[in-house]
Amino acid sequence: MPCARAAWGSMSRGQLESQSFQTRRRPVTIDSTDMLTLDDLLKKVDLDPKTTLVMRHRPTEQDLRRALRWCAAEDRAVFDAYQRCQPVHVEAALCKAQHLVSTFGTEAGKATFVGVYHRRGEKEMPGRDWLDMPSNKRLIELGDGGPNPKRTIKYFDLVQTPHLQDWSGRLVLRWSPPERSWYRWASKNEFPVDAILPESGFVRRLPAWHDVVLSWAQLQTLPQSWRAALQQWRGIYVIADHGSGKLYVGSAYGRDNILARWQQYANSGHGGNVDLKGRDPHQFRFAILQLVAPDLDADAVIALEGNWKDRLATRDFGLNKN
Repeated sequence: MPCARAAWGSMSRGQLESQSFQTRRRPVTIDSTDMLTLDDLLKKVDLDPKTTLVMRHRPTEQDLRRALRWCAAEDRAVFDAYQRCQPVHVEAALCKAQHLVSTFGTEAGKATFVGVYHRRGEKEMPGRDWLDMPSNKRLIELGDGGPNPKRTIKYFDLVQTPHLQDWSGRLVLRWSPPERSWYRWASKNEFPVDAILPESGFVRRLPAWHDVVLSWAQLQTLPQSWRAALQQWRGIYVIADHGSGKLYVGSAYGRDNILARWQQYANSGHGGNVDLKGRDPHQFRFAILQLVAPDLDADAVIALEGNWKDRLATRDFGLNKN
């Protein structure tokens, strides 16, 4: 999902002289006319680029990538758990760093700033212990395979600092090729500021209702603005099981409407529906077939649900029992 473009293109210091960078002690203003880089920002808040590692997170698992982007904005505990465990070659680099600048790859060649983290230390543990940690079970549900259970891993103690925190989701850096080089030392690379977004680029606007298609993982990490909209939407929805190609049609009405019903699926994977039990919810996609008036009574909504079941033949060839 590409991030929104800012009103500016590449940012110069002169263009940003009215912008302030909040530190623990004072606001820092930029007043030169040279091209602004990440190194400039780090030095302005008294961080040493030589001991700062920069990571651009972009999971290869599509569902995890989408969900983790939202977590960067609204569920930082899950995002932080994700970056505390790293591959062997990255462990060695992170062990040498005092600080980590965490970013997310929202589009090609760009890295959107998440936050600055202080590495307080690390501890070794068997990979299987990582899999058993409650904080990581959510990641597994979102599609993270986790480390090899037979490998001894380093689990990093990363604590977010106040440095540049007002720019989380808004500060966009250029990330030069190759993109597979996703961790780099700040002092040995140049990261020009590409844009300052007016609002967070981690959460895009909710699409029109007929364009909403969500995975099961996404249901578990819905942004608050999306939840508020789904809470108002009443109507008929469909669940497509990509594993079997079959459909399930349902309806949502009453308190919290579609949000309440979809949260039941997010929590259990099947929402109490007999034919959805035993199926892999990671294969499910949720969409809306029809919106109705917010005050339409339950009987009328149920009648529309039956009509959609007939039209899509989900009783005969799909996942509806009645």
